[in-house]
Amino acid sequence: MLIQATQLRAGMVLEYNKDLWRVMTVTHITPGNWRGMVQTKLRNIKTGSQTENRFRSEDRVERIILNQQTMQFLYQDGDDFHFMNTETFEQITIPKELIEDVAGFLTPNLEVEVEFYETTPLNVTLPKTVSLKVVQTDPGMRNAAVTNTLKPATLETGLVIQVPHFVAEGDTITINTETREYLSRSK
Repeated sequence: MLIQATQLRAGMVLEYNKDLWRVMTVTHITPGNWRGMVQTKLRNIKTGSQTENRFRSEDRVERIILNQQTMQFLYQDGDDFHFMNTETFEQITIPKELIEDVAGFLTPNLEVEVEFYETTPLNVTLPKTVSLKVVQTDPGMRNAAVTNTLKPATLETGLVIQVPHFVAEGDTITINTETREYLSRSK
């Protein structure tokens, strides 16, 4: 579907130079009495490389609409992650290089949104928050409530994040998946 460059938004997927690119940032530039431009930062979906491109405001670009399906993460086998469609029970495998940035949040039975282009999975979108168990962290300090400092904690998936000092091994904590920050401790 062709759209004007001025309609571009972060998160959209474009077909540009015979490749699929995800729009990371969009900045509208209007330099005085010249024609307006749209400065974009794009990431190649297949290779992960990034580039910046400037479109004229009257340029038209090909927007790709991706098919989203709710899927359940099943398990990891080496560098392959296995997911199941919750409606058809069809299973797919996604290689680690496609979902490296979200792999640390995946636990069995977690429901995620998987984006497809035709029949090829491209991206996994996590829920806003996930709960994970702390498997290793240093003991808390007595004056931690006063200093409000953070310490590293290794979670059940291998992900390491900064947590308050009162968090102990065995605790289940809630994490914001967008910022990768500690939100709360669950009981």
